[in-house]
Amino acid sequence: MRPLSRAQIRDLDQQAVERYGIPSLVLMENAGRGAADTLVSLGIRGPGLVCCGKGNNGGDGLVLARHLVLRGFKVTVNLFAEPKALTPDAAAQWKMVEALDLPRRVWPLDALDLEDLRKELARAEWLVDGLFGTGLEGAIRPPLDQVIAAMNAAPGPVLALDIPSGLDADTGALGATIRARHTVTFAAPKLGFDNPAASAYTGKVHVADIGFPFLGRS
Repeated sequence: MRPLSRAQIRDLDQQAVERYGIPSLVLMENAGRGAADTLVSLGIRGPGLVCCGKGNNGGDGLVLARHLVLRGFKVTVNLFAEPKALTPDAAAQWKMVEALDLPRRVWPLDALDLEDLRKELARAEWLVDGLFGTGLEGAIRPPLDQVIAAMNAAPGPVLALDIPSGLDADTGALGATIRARHTVTFAAPKLGFDNPAASAYTGKVHVADIGFPFLGRS
């Protein structure tokens, strides 16, 4: 499957919603469930810790956490944003997390306790990176760069959702970047994965079908 650029992925999203009438929330559900399936196939036993940002990549992580908990796994959601700052689809997923009373914690970025975070991360068998997706352009700023450093220093392996946070989807250029053991990328590999330096951060790449109709057609 040919790799896609950031613009091509945005175009596919837009086509799915506007041309084919597939709600963006359905695409998010497909992505998170596909990532959950992959993590189960990798042998997760628990506990798992899902780190989510305020964007749709974080929403994917919320879906993954919900599906894992409903399958009987012990998973905690860690949200690195105020719930009111979430994108609309991610906010809808957060409401489901609250309604199901899933284990969750909101980390205030203006008073981030890094020592407490390191202790939390150290308790997880698997970490899931849902901080930033393909829309990220430029280096990740503090304090989220410190969150990434803490995740990279944790003993458990990391599964990245769509793309390791910090990796540029088009160029593979690196700033503060998640070093994943596995990456579940949605619809197709990203152009930046072709950068020789990227493989040390993506780990093994798995492609999850999220329901884009006629992938690659205009």
